[in-house]
Amino acid sequence: MAYQGAMASYTQSPTDPDFVQNPYPFYERVRAEGPLHDWEDYGMPAAFSHEAVNAILRDRRFGSQCPPELAPPVPAHIADFHRVDDMSMLALDGAAHKRLRGLTLRAFTSRRIAGLEPEMATLAHTLVDAFPQGEAFDLIPAFATHLPAIIIARLLGVPEDMAPQLLDWSNTMVAMYQARRDRTLEEAANSAAADFAAYIRSHAEARRTSHSDDLISELLQAEEAGDRLTMDELIATCILLLNAGHEATVNTTGNGVVALSEHGNAPHWLTPDRVEGTVEEIMRHNPPLHIFTRYALEEIELYGRHFARGDQVACVLGAANRDPAVWSDPDVFDPSRPVRPNTSFGAGAHFCIGAPLARLELRVSLPILFQRCPNLRLAEPPRYADLYHFHALERLMVTV
Repeated sequence: MAYQGAMASYTQSPTDPDFVQNPYPFYERVRAEGPLHDWEDYGMPAAFSHEAVNAILRDRRFGSQCPPELAPPVPAHIADFHRVDDMSMLALDGAAHKRLRGLTLRAFTSRRIAGLEPEMATLAHTLVDAFPQGEAFDLIPAFATHLPAIIIARLLGVPEDMAPQLLDWSNTMVAMYQARRDRTLEEAANSAAADFAAYIRSHAEARRTSHSDDLISELLQAEEAGDRLTMDELIATCILLLNAGHEATVNTTGNGVVALSEHGNAPHWLTPDRVEGTVEEIMRHNPPLHIFTRYALEEIELYGRHFARGDQVACVLGAANRDPAVWSDPDVFDPSRPVRPNTSFGAGAHFCIGAPLARLELRVSLPILFQRCPNLRLAEPPRYADLYHFHALERLMVTV
């Protein structure tokens, strides 16, 4: 560890098995030394305090996209992935981001999301009905994965029997954001992006002549001052909603079941008057995504660090959510603690557009799971998969 003024330089492999299982001791050590430090394994500074992470995510001098004159050329073997990813609102800033987000919100309304609640409840009961009795089983595919995948398929208006294929494409694409990324994963993600985009394009073209009450149809009609989404923007938006929408909910469901099982008396903490706070504590305590990165869009001095245009910084959400300056006993899962804003869904202009859907899925599904399965128990110690920046369980073996 070499100090550089008020900052330090740290080495910690994000694929180290001990770190994968529990990154929080590293976060605690680094955060105690200050809000911003160089993380050598990523080759960039990283923000670890809640104040710093929140400030950077809200600062319009930082953006999601590398300034175009500084962006490296896209390698040919991931060109199809970038054709989708670069059109995503996650990768856009300023007026382009505001326009795409605004048009999407005209279709992805709070009313549409709230209208899915009865379907979520029915689906959760159906999945519980299918649980095997008297033997241990993996709750991730049996419950956590199915519910958000089917809900997003219904929301988009694609056939439910496509949900496994959509999930396969999605899981293959999001490997591009993982520390274990290599050439093989990149080529697979590129192929998945091309196939996913071709499917959404075909489905959307069919919807032009057979409008239905689904999100793709509404996105085709979304308009502001005569402006509409292009087909490429619509495709990127649909893929983003599925990738981000199911990933966060699957991971948070698994992490939440572990936390509630180890804490005890889950049904008590999932009653209508407590479930909202419990869901927020689940997301704070063990968020599904641990890092967002941002690019400096201009010369910036922040927390003793000079950023030139194009410099990157990692915002470590997992560290920010356990900052003792904001939460007492932050490593303790305490669903009774007062709710304060956490960074699990980001902050600022890029705050997750799917956050209301994810929160609703968790508020509906978790109470049904523990009401129907009051004897749910962990059958083996939970293990996390080597998927960082995501914090997702490898499997979750339970008995009911």
